[in-house]
Amino acid sequence: MQTLYLIVSLAPLLGAIVAGLGGRAIGRRGAHSVTIALMVVSFGAALAVFRDVFDGNTFNGPVYTWLVSGDVRLEVGFLIDRLTATMMVVVTFVSLMVHVYTIGYMEDDPGYQRFFSYISLFTFAMLMLVMSNNFLQLFFGWEAVGLVSYLLIGFWYTRPTAIYANLKAFMVNRVGDFGFLLGIGLVLAYAGSLDYAQVFAQAPLLAGMGIELFDGRVWSLMSVICILLFVGAMGKSAQFPLHVWLPDSMEGPTPISALIHAATMVTAGIFMVARMSPLFELSETALSFVIVIGAITALFMALVAIVQNDIKRVVAYSTLSQLGYMTVALGASAYSAAIFHLATHAFFKAVLFLGAGSVIIAMHHEQDMRRMGGLRRYMPITYWTMMISALASIGIPGLSGFFSKDAIIEATHLATIPGAGFAAVCVTACVFVTAFYTFRMMFMTFHGGERFGRGHDAGHGTQAATVHATTAAPAVHAHDVHAATSAHGHVPHESPAVVTLPLIALSIPAVAAGWAIGPVLFGSYFGDSIYVAPEHAALARLGEQFHGVLGMIRHALLGAPFWLLLAGIATAWYLYIRRPDLPAVIAGRCSLVYRVLERKYGFDEFNDWFFAGGTRGLGRGLWRFGDAGLIDGIMVNGSARMMGWFATLLRYMQTGHIYTYAFAMIIGVLLLVTLLFVLS
Repeated sequence: MQTLYLIVSLAPLLGAIVAGLGGRAIGRRGAHSVTIALMVVSFGAALAVFRDVFDGNTFNGPVYTWLVSGDVRLEVGFLIDRLTATMMVVVTFVSLMVHVYTIGYMEDDPGYQRFFSYISLFTFAMLMLVMSNNFLQLFFGWEAVGLVSYLLIGFWYTRPTAIYANLKAFMVNRVGDFGFLLGIGLVLAYAGSLDYAQVFAQAPLLAGMGIELFDGRVWSLMSVICILLFVGAMGKSAQFPLHVWLPDSMEGPTPISALIHAATMVTAGIFMVARMSPLFELSETALSFVIVIGAITALFMALVAIVQNDIKRVVAYSTLSQLGYMTVALGASAYSAAIFHLATHAFFKAVLFLGAGSVIIAMHHEQDMRRMGGLRRYMPITYWTMMISALASIGIPGLSGFFSKDAIIEATHLATIPGAGFAAVCVTACVFVTAFYTFRMMFMTFHGGERFGRGHDAGHGTQAATVHATTAAPAVHAHDVHAATSAHGHVPHESPAVVTLPLIALSIPAVAAGWAIGPVLFGSYFGDSIYVAPEHAALARLGEQFHGVLGMIRHALLGAPFWLLLAGIATAWYLYIRRPDLPAVIAGRCSLVYRVLERKYGFDEFNDWFFAGGTRGLGRGLWRFGDAGLIDGIMVNGSARMMGWFATLLRYMQTGHIYTYAFAMIIGVLLLVTLLFVLS
């Protein structure tokens, strides 16, 4: 089976190399044919591994020894268990669908082959991360997905906004990765190994140790390690306050938005914490920190989605909120629920991103929802697949998102971790907000009057003039190949089959994946992959109340979350279909709140002023006093001035007259004779 493990991870890498270096020898058709064929191989191998693992065959061992230093071995190795196998299937399936979708979306792009190379390389990096059995390989995959995401977000490098976005993503992730690296360093320093199994075996011993950080104050070593590791997850999984990079990453092409934000990079942090459950379960402080950060992210990022008008940014803020749900589950020790929601979210969120891309194609790369409307009759396949996924996203009973989200909400209410009460309020309130902004997007895009045949301020009836009239329409985002155009006079149509077929394929698990909740959450699905301490058994207590899928659905119909989501849908319908004049009125009367949400709580401005501005100021200071003052002014120019001064003095002695030199020689001889007598 080790050969099969290598095939899963290395097939995308081979595709990336061939597509990236093949050039004219393989052409555009060859690039997508090779990468998709190898993704099929990777997905097929992942399915075979999945079946083998659930037949009881796991693997944990090295594949290649990179370096031995004393008793520390730095290796490339695989840990193939039920958690890994699940992630492998999710990552390879979603990546395969994104590869197919890319054929249609990037059809006319001059960077066609480069894009296929990047997304295959991205898949390889994510697979190396989830398959690792040690912190070294985990860190390699961690940094590799960050590097390739930088290339993908800035794929259209002629766009200043894309370059700004990829630099922002890169820098914010470096902040998180600094904490992550410190955590790994502490693990190596105190455990003497980077191998998961050895570190987990020493976890109880490490939990009893302290570490002195400031002024003689002793902290729990395990709490410090776990919090530092989670800081890394805050960067990768875009948790407050390191969330600011993810909305701007929408500057990349839509296929990579789906790949990064549905199944790969942003879920890496969730996977990492679940994998580290034997460590986190020994620190209630760390779990409390995790659950509070997740709750803040879930609710407050959902509120920002309400005022977004770019269709991709709505889905991006939805991703932030859903990642908050997963993080809350981690903090409540409901690791299985977090991974379950990771999987269901991967399917319905991929459909929402790819569906948004289908709409953007039809609208000639227009992304402003205020210039859409009425697209349902032009794009029925895109509409219904997005509608199914939107219903799954908000948690309609029976669809995948319902089972995973409801389990997280209930587990949070049953958790005893400090901060769980606050988290329970946030995730419950977030149900209404999620339903509202999701159906605001659906109604503005697919329902109501057609606004794409007219300017922003003209439309069917009064709708276009009143939908968020308090803000100007953003600049049109244009594909590199297409000039920035308006949709004036353009009649949209359904996207080609190469775009819609992945939507249909992903919609199937978006509907059905949740029905596996029984064995996944309350059975032995994950086996020994995840550890939960007896005192943190919120999910086990929830399992005592679980009476099958149909029983869960019946129970949900009487619960507050169901009625909150119905209220959210009804509110969105009333404001954007029945009374489209009201949003502008509400925005005017609640202008302070609206401005705060529109400015995303001011985090971008603060980061630009404090971090970016501070860094620029530090750079200017170092240049002025270090480079210009010390190096150039003193060391370089100062040396030249000193030599000039000495040369000036010597010039008075080098007169060219023989008597001057003879006089100097006589004086020199007298000095030497005098010195000789003195010393003797």
